Amino acid sequence: MEGSDEQLVAKAVASGDTAAFEELVRRYQSRVRNWLRHLTHDAAQADDLAQDTFIRAWYRLGSFHGRGKFSSWLMKIAYNNFLQAVRKRTRDRRLVDELGSEEIVTAKPEDESALLDLPKMLSVLTVDERVVMTLSYAYGFSHGEIAEVTEIPLGTVKSHLRRGKAKIRERFNLVTESE
Repeated sequence: MEGSDEQLVAKAVASGDTAAFEELVRRYQSRVRNWLRHLTHDAAQADDLAQDTFIRAWYRLGSFHGRGKFSSWLMKIAYNNFLQAVRKRTRDRRLVDELGSEEIVTAKPEDESALLDLPKMLSVLTVDERVVMTLSYAYGFSHGEIAEVTEIPLGTVKSHLRRGKAKIRERFNLVTESE
């Protein structure tokens, strides 16, 4: 099925055309899943979150008014799903801690074999830095689009990018060509 994202959305909203929405899923499924995999470091969880993203998008399709890109709107839903999963995991960890069970620890890379391993490189960043870096470099979103998706102020997006690059350079002793 051909047509712009906006045309497909209009078709899906106006007549409940599932084929139009299926085309949107085909167009963006890989992008959403891969981004969530970068954020979660867990393929199964990312796949679950991606599926939930498209279900939520279907039910909220009428709220997309074409003011921005459909891809930004969809990635915002994916990001909100990710944040909800993080909040739930945090609540679960607190409960485990309160009950006196073993502490859950997130590992950080300790060896230089991580140099070409993107997930290990991204693991040294905060969640916000990782989100911003991935949207910018892996998906080519502009600073403004990242601010729209994440609801982070534009200046903060730029700061996260600078800080994230600096952390990766420092942790992995990377030198840029200009240095």
